[in-house]
Amino acid sequence: MKFRIIFFSLLVTMAISAQRTQKPELHGKHWMAITGKSLGASAGAMIFQQGGNAVDAACAMLGATCTLWDVLSWGGETQALIYNPKTGKVIAINALGVAPTGATAGFFKDQGCDFPPEYGPLAAVTPGTAGGLCYMLANYGTMSLKDVLAPSIELAKGFPVDVPFETSVSRDKERLSQWKYSKKVFITRPSEEKETPVSGEIFVQENLAETLQKLVDAEQQALKEGISRKEAIMAAYDRFYKGDIAAEIVRSVREQGGLFTMEDLARWKPVEEEPLHTNYKGIDVFKLQSWTQGAAMLQSLNILENFDLRQMGYNSPKYIHTVYQAMNMAFADRDFYYGDPYVHPDIPIKGLLSKEYSRKRASEMWHDKNNPSVGPGDPYPFEGKKNPFIKILKERGFDRDPVEDRDFVPKHDVVSLSEMDSLYQDRLHRGTTSIVAADAEGWVVSVTPSGGWIPACIAGSTGIGLSQRMQSFVLDESLNPFNVVAPGKRPRVTLTPSLALKEGKPFLAFAVQGGDTQEQNLLQFFLNIVEFGMNTQQAAEAANINSNQLWLSLGGTRTEDRSPRAGQILLNTQTPGPTRQELTAMGYMLQFSDRTSGPVNAIYFDRKNGTMRGGSSNHGEDYGIAW
Repeated sequence: MKFRIIFFSLLVTMAISAQRTQKPELHGKHWMAITGKSLGASAGAMIFQQGGNAVDAACAMLGATCTLWDVLSWGGETQALIYNPKTGKVIAINALGVAPTGATAGFFKDQGCDFPPEYGPLAAVTPGTAGGLCYMLANYGTMSLKDVLAPSIELAKGFPVDVPFETSVSRDKERLSQWKYSKKVFITRPSEEKETPVSGEIFVQENLAETLQKLVDAEQQALKEGISRKEAIMAAYDRFYKGDIAAEIVRSVREQGGLFTMEDLARWKPVEEEPLHTNYKGIDVFKLQSWTQGAAMLQSLNILENFDLRQMGYNSPKYIHTVYQAMNMAFADRDFYYGDPYVHPDIPIKGLLSKEYSRKRASEMWHDKNNPSVGPGDPYPFEGKKNPFIKILKERGFDRDPVEDRDFVPKHDVVSLSEMDSLYQDRLHRGTTSIVAADAEGWVVSVTPSGGWIPACIAGSTGIGLSQRMQSFVLDESLNPFNVVAPGKRPRVTLTPSLALKEGKPFLAFAVQGGDTQEQNLLQFFLNIVEFGMNTQQAAEAANINSNQLWLSLGGTRTEDRSPRAGQILLNTQTPGPTRQELTAMGYMLQFSDRTSGPVNAIYFDRKNGTMRGGSSNHGEDYGIAW
């Protein structure tokens, strides 16, 4: 049986490497623009054709996708990695909003919540996307805000509705109707049988167009007064966060039951920071700091470096099991140790990313069956410290030896279901969009913006959909002492752009949407290229697995909505019978889907030929344009 499985996995590896893809791989010499909607990619192409660099194009795509409601809006959050060819360095941009005044664990517990709300004004952190766009454009772009926002303003004045937008608004009509400003925007035909937009019609957002024009007007007035391009863009920034736009956001949020104050918006600023990184077989992989889940991919790579994945074979039972276990270990650490490093500078990220710690974690892996009780490890000794949370870990049962205590399941931490929980699955895979862009000068950008998705609560006459990221906080210190909600604090988010360098030069820019599956799909996409020799499009379409054995970052307000589902695994429908049988015997509960790659967008840099190759998976509506 084992010989047949190994032989079959080798055949699968060979077939994948040679197979044709449903989308063609993109090729470009001068520039490449890829994002979640074709109109968004067109916005990037327009900017490139006007002479902009990859940062300019990425900002245009960001604005366009927010305007198109590509599972995000202008009130959401933006996080980016930028390769600067002038310095040879990777820059990290943190444009995640913070919890407003009054947002405390006690406040939400008094409302009977185990987690902050999923939707509405109380789900909102302060807007980050507008500030992040202005900061990136001012510091690393070349064009004016007027030029970069031109596609967004035109789209706000009317864009043709596609089927996903129609479906999303129709599905959430009842919730959107609860908020009067959202109702005004999305219930476009209140007297007709179909009250929400339909595919093909033009969807107009007059208020949003006016808000974006106000930003342009602030910039242009500042330029007339003789100040620099950068200062003029930041004048638009100030109007958003300190001027009349901010006043209307705050007024309308408080009217609808939210907590924002003018001081909350005025105090917030985007942060430029050092990215985290690890080296996997000579490739430097960069991620954002511990306010995201990015380090989970780096930890997974460090653990998997201790195994011969190529010899196992692509998606063989042994490979699937090993990747699943490594991800579970990394996510258990994510769920307990990750949080806002500006509030908690003592997060043990150095220990978590040490190769020695990952070797210890690899040595604890069960090789014959799934470990349903994987918990956070102890990274503190690997930075010369004593773990201050031993008491909490003991109370949760995570002080036990994972090798010796093979039959122990921590109380209340694992939910095993014989039937798959469809609502859990929806929350696990919730998407946003992703943006990757590159140019011939060497600028490379990877962005995973989000927040303000439908059903979004609109902020008054601004046309801006508010973030829903508050739900990624916890209220109970025992779940994660670094991620308890507090005013001025960032939640630990799932959003995770990626860049990889080889010999100091761009190797791969990649990003994906999909909640807690993002790091899982990006990890396997990266391994598909590095270990199994796939090109970007093959790797983007190739079948992945997803683990449900983690705490959800998005979802309902009750503990049972978020708890890990031990052993649940998503497989592709093409997974062969012998693989299914072996995984079932190892304690996995199998779920299937015909597309399991996740909507990955990526650019590979072909140094030999001096070109770029792009991949955009067949999972969603993602689209790329190159020249």
